[in-house]
Amino acid sequence: MRLNTDLSRRTVVHAGRLDWVRTPAAGVERRMLFRIGQEQARATSIVRYAPASRFARHTHPGGEEFLVLEGVFEDDAGAYPAGSYVRNPPGSAHAPASTGGCVIFVKLWQFRQDDLQPLVWRAGAAQATPAVLFDDSDERVWIGEWAAGAPIDLPNARGLELLVLSGGFTQQGERFSRWSWLRLPAGSDLKACAAGSGARIWLKSAPLLHATVCAF
Repeated sequence: MRLNTDLSRRTVVHAGRLDWVRTPAAGVERRMLFRIGQEQARATSIVRYAPASRFARHTHPGGEEFLVLEGVFEDDAGAYPAGSYVRNPPGSAHAPASTGGCVIFVKLWQFRQDDLQPLVWRAGAAQATPAVLFDDSDERVWIGEWAAGAPIDLPNARGLELLVLSGGFTQQGERFSRWSWLRLPAGSDLKACAAGSGARIWLKSAPLLHATVCAF
C-alpha cells in the first residue's frame, strides 16, 4: 500500500471524518494518514484500542513515536495517560494494550538510524509534560497553543507536520479541526489563522523523511 507518499506536496487528511479500518488485532482500528507497506509499514496513523484490546508483543525495527490522544495506553513499561509522548527507538519491543480503551497518534519506521535514545513523557506524572517534547539537530517536536483568532506565521526550512488536538485553524481557505493532519514540504511556511476557540496543536519540524531513515 502507498498512501500520501509524495513528500514534495502539501498533504491534508481530515482524520476525524474517516472511517475506522480494522487491524489484525481484535478491537484495534486505525485511520491511516501516510503509509508505505502492508502490515509491516512506514506509517503515520491514528489508532483506536477498544477496552481490553491488545497487540501481540512485537519489535519496531525502525522505531516508534506516539502521542496518547484519549484514554490510557499500556505496555510492558506501564500506563500512559492522555497527553503522554513516547519515542521507542529502532530495535525496541513491547506488547501494547489498553484496559479501558484509548486513541493514539503514532509514527512507525521514521527514525534516523542513529536515533537510539528512548524518551518517555507521562502526562500527570511528577515530571510534567513540557511544551517542547523533543529537540535535537534534526527535528523538533512540540505542542503549540494558539490563541483565539491569532495569525500564525511559522517558518518551515526543514519540513513541517502537525495534528490538531483541539480547536482548529484555517489555512489556504481550508478549515482544520480536531484530528486534522497537515504536512508541508520544506520551504512552504505555515500561514494560518486560529479559530475563534483557539487551537492546541502537535507539531514536528523535521525532514519529512530523514536521509538516514532506517531501512525498510
